[in-house]
Amino acid sequence: MKHVIITTTILLLTGMCACKKYLDVVPDQVGTIDNAFTQRSTAEKFLFTCYSYLPKHGDMDDNPAFNAGDEVWYMDPIRDVDPDFWAIARGNQSVGNPMGSFWTGKNQGIKLFTALRDCNIFLSGIDKVRDMEAVERERWKAEVTFLKAYYHFYLVRMYGPIPIIRENLPVGSAPEEVQVPREHVDSCFSYIVQLLNEAAANDALPARVVGTEQTELGRITKSIVLALKAKVLVTAASPLFNGNSDFVGLHTQGKNAGEPLINPVADPKKWEAAVAACKEAIDFCHGNAYSLQRFNAALYPGWVVNDTIKTQLGIRMAVTEKDFNTEVIWANTSSRASDLQRWTMPILGSGAVSSSGPKGILAPPIKMAELFYTKNGVPITEDKTWDYAGRFQLKTATPADTFYIKKNEQTVKLHFDREPRFYADLAFDRGIWFGNWINNYSVSNMLFVKARRAEFAARQGVSNFSVTGYWIKKLINMSTVAAADGNVTGSNQTPYPWPEIRLGDLYLLYAEALNEVNGPGAETFRWIDAVRDRAGLPGVAYSWDNFSNQPTRYTTKSGLRDIIHQERLIELAFEGQRFWDLRRWREAHVTLNAPIKGWSTEQQDPAAYYKPIVQWSQTFKLRDYFWPIDQDEILRNKKLVQNPGW
Repeated sequence: MKHVIITTTILLLTGMCACKKYLDVVPDQVGTIDNAFTQRSTAEKFLFTCYSYLPKHGDMDDNPAFNAGDEVWYMDPIRDVDPDFWAIARGNQSVGNPMGSFWTGKNQGIKLFTALRDCNIFLSGIDKVRDMEAVERERWKAEVTFLKAYYHFYLVRMYGPIPIIRENLPVGSAPEEVQVPREHVDSCFSYIVQLLNEAAANDALPARVVGTEQTELGRITKSIVLALKAKVLVTAASPLFNGNSDFVGLHTQGKNAGEPLINPVADPKKWEAAVAACKEAIDFCHGNAYSLQRFNAALYPGWVVNDTIKTQLGIRMAVTEKDFNTEVIWANTSSRASDLQRWTMPILGSGAVSSSGPKGILAPPIKMAELFYTKNGVPITEDKTWDYAGRFQLKTATPADTFYIKKNEQTVKLHFDREPRFYADLAFDRGIWFGNWINNYSVSNMLFVKARRAEFAARQGVSNFSVTGYWIKKLINMSTVAAADGNVTGSNQTPYPWPEIRLGDLYLLYAEALNEVNGPGAETFRWIDAVRDRAGLPGVAYSWDNFSNQPTRYTTKSGLRDIIHQERLIELAFEGQRFWDLRRWREAHVTLNAPIKGWSTEQQDPAAYYKPIVQWSQTFKLRDYFWPIDQDEILRNKKLVQNPGW
């Protein structure tokens, strides 16, 4: 079985370290484990090897949470990119040859059990190194202890209960020792939290790293450790893992055989632990100068922007600002969003039609456009001043719409009177595009998307177009431009490290946990409203009191729960969070059993273009909440049980 961890006397460090800049080191081959820890230089290469297993979430092909859900869609058959995970979105996961197997490393997966082996080897060997300061040694220990916790957590989110790899098995272990079972999910989370507590308690770990990718950005800090601990405990308290009666058939083998590996009865104390962890993380981050990112005019001298544009750019900068970001707690420099931007950007003019120009094939479906609030901060289905029934009717933009939609042009009512995050996150036909085109940074000369048949952003051939008529504006750095020759590579592109955790995420996790413990209250609203304020929206109470046809919704725990869930789905859209949130809430079987729709993008007349068409009838079964374990692994290890339904 491939996940069993056995220490051997020979270890070839052949893993390519993907960490960038400071961590951009390719480990040399080291003959033996003993040699790996005879001096600081070889031990440091082993440290980078432990980092090298971090999933590359900034690469659209390699992020399961980006392609395996419902946030983006592609042409069928797909061209130019190779996201195996999209097969999962279309219901084509396989137990015989799983897509994205992070258990075995198959099909764009990563061998995370191998990562755990290397972390254990490092932690058992680093004390042998003599030519390094004790403080540095302790810092490295804390970093790898964190990585060990994170890799366990990644596997638990994907597979549910897993075998815990506390230490490597020695050579000569008996067959019955090698075959290890999955442990109760509570034991998995407890062990992950134990590791994170150990890392956080290590005084050698810096509170945060201030600098650029040329220094130490990307290395683990105490802020990252505490933020992940908060996310872990919120996940552990969530319905998928806490009170899930759907998986009573997933049970133990050997000792205590037959007991469910996930408790069918919820434990409310888990939410209390999540509240404490979120508060600890937020307080620590505030004490180390983290804050919600807003537009920083000093970074863009000469830009002529008004308050409307500043709000939209501040929303985008929370994700894409790479060097002076006050919000991103964990910037994963092992994965930088580079080509992702090119494949996201629509073609905005004739000069961009080139082999190195924008491709624009990452296509959000209509459901993502409908997700965002109205300008009044409530869902489009609830706003009593907004015409939900007529949302697909055509409307002509007026001067009042100048900074959202091209004046005197037609588009559907769905695109009018929406919240700032809608315009910051999405591009659409006749929608304004600020920046990103030949350094055009003035509100007096903004571009707009033209996406109907024979227009710049429309289908020109077999590829390079959006099948739904939407593009993800949020993920494109404002300094990334399409030059006159259409090039968006090299000096024209501004890659940024992928934001694994940012402060807005923590605020909403805290609000969610507070609501589960205390229900609606001033402290709960404080953290939701802080995120809404940055997004240019009034607080929850004001919006629901004045504009919702369900004005008391926010006053109950269940009603506020739904509001917080939608707030997270909006605020963290296209950042790889929706996929995991829908699962931990046990809402995926509802949300992901809806058709994927887009506009009739090959039509020229507006009335014909704006006809919703079904791209795919998506299905999600109970078994899809967890990845299947490769069948070969089940055959090798008789103590392993397969996830239900597979």
